[in-house]
Amino acid sequence: MAYYLGLDTSNYTSSVALYNSQARQVIQQKKLLPVKQGTLGLRQSDAVFAHVKQLGALVRELMAQESVRLDGVGVSVRPRDQEGSYMPCFLVGELVAESIASVCGIQISRFSHQAGHIAAALFSAGQLGLLGQRFAAFHLSGGTTECLLVQPDPQWIFSVELAAQSLDLKAGQAVDRVGRMLGLPFPAGRQLEALALQSERRFRIRPAMKGRDCSLSGIQNQCERMQKAGEPACDIARFCIESILAVVDRMTEQIQESEGNLPVIYSGGVMSNRIIRERITGKYGGFFAEPQFSSDNAAGISILAMLAQTGGVPK
Repeated sequence: MAYYLGLDTSNYTSSVALYNSQARQVIQQKKLLPVKQGTLGLRQSDAVFAHVKQLGALVRELMAQESVRLDGVGVSVRPRDQEGSYMPCFLVGELVAESIASVCGIQISRFSHQAGHIAAALFSAGQLGLLGQRFAAFHLSGGTTECLLVQPDPQWIFSVELAAQSLDLKAGQAVDRVGRMLGLPFPAGRQLEALALQSERRFRIRPAMKGRDCSLSGIQNQCERMQKAGEPACDIARFCIESILAVVDRMTEQIQESEGNLPVIYSGGVMSNRIIRERITGKYGGFFAEPQFSSDNAAGISILAMLAQTGGVPK
C-alpha cells in the first residue's frame, strides 16, 4: 500500500488526511479552531497557537487508524496560488510536515490551500480525471470568492487563472456576518442554512455585477435593514443565501458564455450549502464536493502529494 499524508492549517480548521493511493481512499481528522461566541474568526497569533495545540493530537488519532509506512507528505503553505499570498497560520502545518518528512526520509510537497480545495472537490465528485483537461473551478469561502480557469501544468499538476471574483466582501464573510447578526455561532454556515430552510419566502435577486466580477457587500446591508424592519430571522437567512446563489448563478452563466461549455467544479465551505447546490446542479450540472470535502480539509493536499510525487493523474 502507498500512503500520503496531507496537512492543512487554515484560519478555520486544523486538518490532517491520509490518502491510500491503491485503494483510492481518504481518511481524515479535523477540528475547528476555538472561536469566542459573538466574534468573527481569530487573530493570526491566536490561530497559530490553536494549531500548535491541536495538530499533534489529530496526527496521532489519524495514524492510529491505519498501520502504515508513509510514502510522502504534502502541506498547504499559502492561501492561494498567487504572488504575495501568505498567512502565518500555515507555518504550523509546514513545520510539522517538514519534521515528519525529515524523520521518515520521505519527500515533502507544498501547495496552496485553494489548490487543496480544488483537488478535494474533484476527488469527492469522482472527477480527478478533469486534471488532465481545462475546467472552471469556483471557490467560495471566508477568504475567497473566485472562479478560476484551471489547466494541466507539467510542473505544478495544474495552474490557475483568475476569471472572476468578488470585489469586496467574500461569500463566507457575508454568511458569518449575517450569522453573527442573528446570534448564530461562528462559523455560521450550517446554522444559517438550517434557519433558511425554515423560510417559505423566495426572493427575486438581481446580483451586483461589474463584468464577470461581483459585489457582495450589499447582502449584509440589506439583511441589517430586514432585521430592523422586524422581519423573521429565517427570511433574513434565506435572503442571504439566495443572494449568494444569484451571484454564483450569474458568474457561472458568464463564464460559460465566454469560455465555452467547460466542466465546472464548486468547492469551499459556502458551496456545501444545500440550497445553492441543488439550484446550481439543476441548472448547470456542475460537480460539487460532498460537505466533508467542501469545508476546509487536508484531503486534497494528501492527493496532490501523491500526484506530485508519482507524476500520475488518475483516470
